[in-house]
Amino acid sequence: MKIYFAGSIRGGRNDKELYSQIIKHIQKYGEVLTEHIGNEFLSNSGESLPNTLIYERDMDLIREADIFIAEVSTPSLGVGYEIGEAERQEKEMLCLYRTSSNNKLSAMISGNNQLKIVSYETLEDAVGHIDSFFSFLETKF
Repeated sequence: MKIYFAGSIRGGRNDKELYSQIIKHIQKYGEVLTEHIGNEFLSNSGESLPNTLIYERDMDLIREADIFIAEVSTPSLGVGYEIGEAERQEKEMLCLYRTSSNNKLSAMISGNNQLKIVSYETLEDAVGHIDSFFSFLETKF
């Protein structure tokens, strides 16, 4: 199973350690195509690649992915765009939102009934939601 994980880069990197821990957990379910999101050395300046290459690569990876998981606590135009693309491609999706963040979840995400959005406080809560999501998928396929 191939999994696309989305998290903020240019929108802010305060959660990069959390992303890394979530990615490590998700890897037990399959190949995470976007491990670099959890890279501690990746700053909010992003990767040192031309924007067009990043766009093309990420669109290709979304197409390749079976599952799409996004951590949406830090507002990010890119993550929002990726969610829209994954929805267009009818991917199975999970959005994780940490309610203790100082950010409000966008109405474009929270108001979308097609998205499975779960709120959490701790990494353990997020892991539990991820495990439940994959258990649900196993029953569906």
